[in-house]
Amino acid sequence: MSWWTYQQLRIGSAKTRLAVVEKLSVEYDQNAVGPLSFALKDKSPDVRCTAARALLRYNDPKAVEPLIAILNDQVPLARAAAAETLGRLGDPKAITPLTALLRDPDIIVKGIAVRSLNRLGWKPATESDRVLQILAMGKLNELVAMGPEGIGHLIETLRNGTPNKQWAAVKALGQANDSRILPAMLEALKKNIPPVRSAALGVLQNLADPHTFPEIEPLLRDDSPTVRAAAVDAATMCGGRKAVPSLINCLKDPSWEVRQGAAKALGVLGDTSAVEGLCKVIQDPDRDVRESVIVSLGELGDPRALQPLVLALLDTENTVRNAASAALYKVNRRWDESESAQRALPKVKAALKHNDYWVCQAASKLLEVFRVDVRALEGEAPAVKLAMKSGPSPVYALFADLLFDRDRDLRMAAAVSLGRLREKSAATILSTASGDPDYCVRQAALSALTALE
Repeated sequence: MSWWTYQQLRIGSAKTRLAVVEKLSVEYDQNAVGPLSFALKDKSPDVRCTAARALLRYNDPKAVEPLIAILNDQVPLARAAAAETLGRLGDPKAITPLTALLRDPDIIVKGIAVRSLNRLGWKPATESDRVLQILAMGKLNELVAMGPEGIGHLIETLRNGTPNKQWAAVKALGQANDSRILPAMLEALKKNIPPVRSAALGVLQNLADPHTFPEIEPLLRDDSPTVRAAAVDAATMCGGRKAVPSLINCLKDPSWEVRQGAAKALGVLGDTSAVEGLCKVIQDPDRDVRESVIVSLGELGDPRALQPLVLALLDTENTVRNAASAALYKVNRRWDESESAQRALPKVKAALKHNDYWVCQAASKLLEVFRVDVRALEGEAPAVKLAMKSGPSPVYALFADLLFDRDRDLRMAAAVSLGRLREKSAATILSTASGDPDYCVRQAALSALTALE
């Protein structure tokens, strides 16, 4: 290599020195190993890193010692570049200094060091080395099987690791059956990392230790909806009926996942003091929350829920109406004879004028249950009149339900089938389906309407 190359590496600007090293890394020349090794001592980190990577191309044993020398470089990227090149050069002399890098404070450097050691065929000689290998590889679950020493390292990772490592440590600790886990999980609840708090709550939920409830309860008001949802489950398992007042408050949470979780939990806990709170949110704007509230009221079996459950039979969603029907029979098999249910009659009659076909239909059927003559009522909704006069078959009802299914193909098939049944009562509901957001369903509904004419 020319005298001029060394001169450029000695006195040139940082930009010039980097350009020289980049050129040497592209233009293969066995004599370049000397200048590249010289560049490993450059004051510019970019030059050192580029030189370390470039030496891999030459696969020359003379590069091993200079590369080992910069494994102590102050810049993590330089250490990482040297570690990677040493692993690929395959010289066993690099094993000892690379093993020292397993304690490096930089996670990237540790990861590259362990991969290079694996290429060199290194095997941990001690239990401590095995722990360092596992930590560097990120396979934290394997530490649990190592007993107290491994668990101790997981707890240390939870305290000082990166956010991702802390989360992984919590998950790994959750698999251990060790008395030291509980304090570590309670400590994790105070971390300013929502996924770590959520993961810790999941572990505490499985442990179901009632002494942890006071630490869990404040997280029902956490800033993160994911954490609040996890806290609902943990509070249920750890607090039991002590958690009921807090869970009732969660029924007003802005997140539907939290409200649904709280509704389900109150049903599981079986405390009838939750009935009033559940009845107040039986008309929640979210369908899944309403359904969960209704199911829980059925599980609680308290007669105070009868009137709200009767009105839930008029819900716009079929799944909610079905849940309400099942819940009513759980509360009282003769619910239709109860005074509470009878008090719902004015609202049921008013629902005959609802602009939703299925609400009108549900109101009509409900009035039949109460033995009210729908034909005698003034101001009947046209859809109800049509349904009462025609007396649709069970098959019609099945296809009519499918016409509002979430699956587009089922809605389309239902529209076609209603047209083939030739039941005049289908005209109203098919007219509704002609406004379906899917073009194919709209066309099927319009064709079915034509068939009915």
